[in-house]
Amino acid sequence: MSVEKKPFKQKALNETALALSFFFAGLILLPLAIYFTGQSVFGEYGGAGFSDFYGRLSGEIREGRPAVWFLVLTPYLILMLLRLTIWAFRRSSHAK
Repeated sequence: MSVEKKPFKQKALNETALALSFFFAGLILLPLAIYFTGQSVFGEYGGAGFSDFYGRLSGEIREGRPAVWFLVLTPYLILMLLRLTIWAFRRSSHAK
């Protein structure tokens, strides 16, 4: 079975599109999930709803808070860890 190799430019473009889509998910979808899960588990948010929650979150992103940036980048980091795990398993099975 032959695997067709893509040129570097195409690989870089694909990886950039993937990273931006996961960044979008971390910036938009993850805060939605966190807010509504927290609301159902802990009750009403102390602020003025989701807009206040997202405003505070985006303010902390602009301030450069490492924990908030980690939260936003978590979907892409999980993908990278999954890729690394798959690569390691494949590598170890070829070593035998």
